[in-house]
Parts: sequence; structure tokens; C-alpha cells
Amino acid sequence: METLQQIALGGGCHWCTEAVFQSLSGVLKVEQGFVASTGNNNTFSEAVIVHFNPEIIPLKSLIEIHLHTHKSTSSHSMRNKYRSAIYVFSEEQKEASKLIIKGFQSQFENQLITEVLPFASFKASRAQILNYYYSNPEKPFCETFINPKLKMLLSKFSKYTNQERLKHIKNE
Repeated sequence: METLQQIALGGGCHWCTEAVFQSLSGVLKVEQGFVASTGNNNTFSEAVIVHFNPEIIPLKSLIEIHLHTHKSTSSHSMRNKYRSAIYVFSEEQKEASKLIIKGFQSQFENQLITEVLPFASFKASRAQILNYYYSNPEKPFCETFINPKLKMLLSKFSKYTNQERLKHIKNE
């Protein structure tokens, strides 16, 4: 029987984040919406909850992909709406995530700003925008913002990609 885990990830537009994680092997479900944490981060920010099989895609790889597919070193003015975060569901996940981020810092020229925060609550996006990319891959937003991320996935993280889902990208 599969051992599923979940982690919530925020950083950029949840349409982009949803498409990236829907394109990975070992990810069984991606819930798109808004996540809130606690304390100063108790407001909702665009994010996804990723349900994954760690035997197929480990947490370390999910976090590495997350750090490379959004502006994880940029403290831009939209950080309330697009908080760069890993929302954890346990103390064990919290400690592991902090160590993983620290280990990947050397891959980035600037300081990673991605925070590890406790998951507090989730509000799903409205039904019309769920599965946005795979329902609308020809839309200008998808071609401009999501396709480059998926192309990078194929070149840098191909061993974790769902080749069948991304075959339209390869053929471009």
C-alpha cells in the first residue's frame, strides 16, 4: 500500500504551482487554493497542497523543484499574495524542510527567502480555475508563464516528470 504524504507550497501564482506539481510522477493530487499559517502569516496566500508518494518522489526533490520554479530569492511587493513558503503538517516535516532549504542555498546566487511555516488552513479555488493549465494549455498566460517552467522541469528534473503529461511540451 502506498504511503502518501502531503505538503503545501506557495510562492507564485497557484496556476503555475499547480501545473508544475501536476506534472510530476509520484504526485497523486494537487489542491489549488489559498493557505494560511499562524502569527504574522495568518492571511491567505496563493498555494497548493501536494499529495505525494515519497517512495517515488521524495520531499527533498519536491522542495528543490519548488525553489527553482518560483522567485524563491525575491522579496517583491506581492509577497502577501504570493508568500514564498513551505507549509508543514508535522514537526518532523518542519525540521526536514529547514535542512533541505539550507542544503540547496548553494544553488542560488541570492539568499533564499522561502519560509517553513505551520499549515493552519486552506480555502480551495473556485471550480472554474482548478486544473487551470491542463484545461487551458493554449491560453496566453499558460504559454507565457507556465510553459517555460514545464520546459525547465523537463530539462532539469526529467527523472521526476510525468512524461505522458508533458509530451505536448517536448513536441514544441
